[in-house]
Amino acid sequence: MSTYDTIIIGAGMSGLAAGIRLAHFDRRVCILERHYTIGGLNSFYRLRGRDYDVGLHAVTNFTPKGTKRGPLARLLRQLRFRWDDFQLSPQVGSRIVFPGTELGFGNDIDILRGEIAREFPSERDNFERLLERLVDYDDLDQEAYDTSARAVLNEIIATPLLREMLLCPLMWYGNARERDMDFGQFCIMFRSIFLEGFARPFAGVRLILKNLVRRFRSLGGELRLRSGVKRICVDNGHVAGVVLDNGDELTANNVLSSAGWVETMRMCDDVSEHVETKPGQLSFTECVSVLDTEPKKLGNPNTIVFYNDSENFHWEKPDQDLCDVRTGVICSPNNFCYSPSDGELPDGVVRITSLANFPRWNDLTEEQYEVEKLKWFDRINESAVRFVPDYRNRVVDYDMFTPTTIRRFTWHDNGAVYGAPDKHFDGRTHLNNLFICGTDQGFVGIIGAIVSGISITNQYLLRD
Repeated sequence: MSTYDTIIIGAGMSGLAAGIRLAHFDRRVCILERHYTIGGLNSFYRLRGRDYDVGLHAVTNFTPKGTKRGPLARLLRQLRFRWDDFQLSPQVGSRIVFPGTELGFGNDIDILRGEIAREFPSERDNFERLLERLVDYDDLDQEAYDTSARAVLNEIIATPLLREMLLCPLMWYGNARERDMDFGQFCIMFRSIFLEGFARPFAGVRLILKNLVRRFRSLGGELRLRSGVKRICVDNGHVAGVVLDNGDELTANNVLSSAGWVETMRMCDDVSEHVETKPGQLSFTECVSVLDTEPKKLGNPNTIVFYNDSENFHWEKPDQDLCDVRTGVICSPNNFCYSPSDGELPDGVVRITSLANFPRWNDLTEEQYEVEKLKWFDRINESAVRFVPDYRNRVVDYDMFTPTTIRRFTWHDNGAVYGAPDKHFDGRTHLNNLFICGTDQGFVGIIGAIVSGISITNQYLLRD
């Protein structure tokens, strides 16, 4: 029977980061991954000779080389990477588009300031008040975190349309709660998107993952793929070890899970009231269109377009249909400021994300599933071209993944991209040596997930 200082469940960004941090201090650590590849939601695959990213539109929390503060600078220090190791190229510029109104933004808050002054001149001072509120927000104040973001915005921003437009990208890129958003999560996402910004490695998410895995293994860490955890063994309020799907037993002084709160509690073989947290409901489809030209040559220079076809932003699981095409995200990976040494991506690409209903997708037969994918691919693209130049006659290849794909990559109930609505910020559980990191600890996105793994490790697992 193998024994470790720490067993980590899940080889996503947070699990890999935690493993590196532990291995730096000579801890014996093993990362267990049920899937055949690493990355969780932020992974990649190859189809018909082309590489496809899963999950990654852009890295948030981007700050330029040499910046000493912020999540990106912190993770580089903690994991001992150089800024150049991730080869991040900033966005060209993005838009929020609602009927009759749009706001451009980039990696400089003054761009959004100017856009609000142009479209909503009466809200300039109110927007500054909102920025001041964000600066004063205390990350450690649980009560402040749980405050309704809509309630706070209603107090500060007088124009309903502006409130909806500000919420749209923040909810799309990091909100597990339907219809509203915890104010703390609003602050985290506002900082990561509007005060810091978007970037992307030229090679996509695979570059980040490969760097993390190489560093982990070079430090002596053990990574086991196709090694799902069937059961977390509990003895008198203490984790003794885990049992794998194949029956193997491993023991450890600590277990750190990035599988999600509900999913982790279900693995524990004690009977606990802590399983009451409800799983998330929000899942997505993503349509990837490969073009024979770059999107900017068709008249779309934007990195990301967040669109909504009414003045009210509806952020909830579709009730009747498999997908909701009223709102979505259009990402063009070509439209980042790559360095001349990178060259150009081999293909033009358009990625469209839509809200989807996991139970309805999951109930389809295999034949129905393939038919519905074709149907909804067309409907989603038809919806998107209301907001960007029509690219559909330039498509040379495509793929689509659904909530069931997300479930397969992440094992999250309902294919919930951002996990459960109720977060557990301190990372502790009812067991004194079982901790969680990642999405359900409260940090989302690639940088957020990595910082989550680092912070929980520093707080609990590196204390002798």
